[in-house]
Amino acid sequence: MRQVGEAEIFHHVVMFRWKPEITAERLAALERALAALPGQIRELRAYRWGADAKQTPGNFDFAISADFDDVEAWRAYVVHPAHQRLVAEHVRPLTAERAAVQFRSDP
Repeated sequence: MRQVGEAEIFHHVVMFRWKPEITAERLAALERALAALPGQIRELRAYRWGADAKQTPGNFDFAISADFDDVEAWRAYVVHPAHQRLVAEHVRPLTAERAAVQFRSDP
């Protein structure tokens, strides 16, 4: 059991199924926007993303994994203007379905 004051990592994982009409160009623009985000949001401790490896039928198409020092840092990321812009311009227009989870782990 973690004691008060001990370090933890707060993880945010989100998965997407894309709309069928999405083009490779739109996906490339999304990945460029994702690559720029860590330089704009200081709360991001680690940021990874990628398309499904297509090894299991029924998987989601794409996932993003973000690590933060704590839940407050994650909340700052969620409302950050750069994140909000990325979601509005690159994520929502592509998304047919979304699933997300947040969890804590030891460093």
